[in-house]
Amino acid sequence: MKILYVTTISGTINSFLVPHIKLLLEQGHKVDAACSRAGELSRELLELGVRAYNIEFSRSPLKPKNLAAYKRIKELLEKGRYDLVHVHTPVASFVTRLAARNLANIKVIYTAHGFHFYIGAPILSSLAYRTLERLAARWTDGIITINDEDYRAAQRFKLRRGGCVHYIPGVGIEPDRFRPLGPDERKKLRQRLGFSEDDFVMLFAAELNRNKHQDLLIRVVKQLKDKGIRTILLLAGRDTVKGKYMKLADELGLGKDVFFLGERDDIDALLRAADVALSSSRREGLPVNIMEAMAAGLPVVATYCRGNRDLVRDGQNGFLVRADDAAGFARSIEHIYKSKELRQTFGRNGRTLVNAYTLDKVLSCLNGIYTLYLKPKDERTYVISSDMAISNLS
Repeated sequence: MKILYVTTISGTINSFLVPHIKLLLEQGHKVDAACSRAGELSRELLELGVRAYNIEFSRSPLKPKNLAAYKRIKELLEKGRYDLVHVHTPVASFVTRLAARNLANIKVIYTAHGFHFYIGAPILSSLAYRTLERLAARWTDGIITINDEDYRAAQRFKLRRGGCVHYIPGVGIEPDRFRPLGPDERKKLRQRLGFSEDDFVMLFAAELNRNKHQDLLIRVVKQLKDKGIRTILLLAGRDTVKGKYMKLADELGLGKDVFFLGERDDIDALLRAADVALSSSRREGLPVNIMEAMAAGLPVVATYCRGNRDLVRDGQNGFLVRADDAAGFARSIEHIYKSKELRQTFGRNGRTLVNAYTLDKVLSCLNGIYTLYLKPKDERTYVISSDMAISNLS
C-alpha cells in the first residue's frame, strides 16, 4: 500500500514517529511524508526511501499560508494515488482532511496528540477548536487518541461511515534507554555535569512557552529558597518566549538556581543525574518527558491536567498539583526533598507503571489499527470495535 504521513513540521516526525513509519516500511508499504521544513526530515527515513514533500503549514490556523498549504496538499493527494493518509498535529490534520474529504479510495487516520479543547480551557478557544475537530471528524475514517479525556471526547464525534475511535498508550518509549544508574556511575555523571552529591536537581524537559508554564516553576524555586531549601532547576528546551522566563529568574535573584539549557540531545543523561522531574503544563497529550522520567526512576511533581494525570498517580509515583498552585508545588517538592525513602518508592512505582507505555506495546496497537485500514478494498470490513486497543486505558 502507499501511505502519506502528514505533520505541521518535520520535527514531530523526527521526535516521535520514526519507529511508526519504520513499522510500515518493514511490512513492505511505501511511505511518503508531507510537512513544513521537509528538508530536515530524519536522515534515517530518507535513506530508507521515504520521500519528503515540503508543505508550508503554519502552526497558527488563521495564517494565510495555510491556504497555499491546502492547495499544495490537495494536489499531492490527487496525484499521489495514496491508499492511506495518516495525519498528525491540529493544523496540518485539519487542512489535509479538508483537502481529502471528497477524494475517493483514500482512508484517512488522525492521531490526536492532545485536542486543543480540554477541561479547563478558555471557553471561546475550546468552543472553536471543538467545532473544528467535530467538523473534520466527518472526513475521517479513524481517530487515534492517547489519553482518557480525548478518547471520551472523540467518541462523541460523528466520523465517516464505519469510522472508529481508537486508544493507544502514547507514542511509545524505550525504558532501557533511561534505566537508572548505579551509585558510582551516577556520582561520576553528576560530577561531569557539574553537580555535587548534595545538590537537589529538578528537571523539566520541554519547549519554553506559555502552555508549558515554566514561570510557575521559577516562582516555586523562589519559594523553596525563601524557606532555606536550595534546589537547582534545569529547564531544557527551545526558548519561544524570547528570554521572558530567564528575565524572571534574574529578577527573583535565581541566576545560580535556574539553568536554561536550550535544546539538548542528552535528556537521558540529565534524567539519570536528576532527583525529581517536574511538569507545570496547562495541557498535555500524553507527555513523553514524564514517561521518560518514570523510566529513569524519578519521582514526578506535575500539574493536574490532561495527560499528566494519565501517568502520575498522586501519592504513588509522584504528586499532582492544581494549575498555578505554586505553594502546593513547593510543598510537594519539599516532601520529596526531605525523604530519600519517598523518592525511592515513587521511583520504583514509576518504573513499573511506565511498562504500559513502551514502544513495543504502541507498535503492536498501531499494527492492529493499520491492518484494519490497509486491507485490500474487497476485504475491508466497516464493523470496527470502538474500544480496540483500549486495554491499557484503565
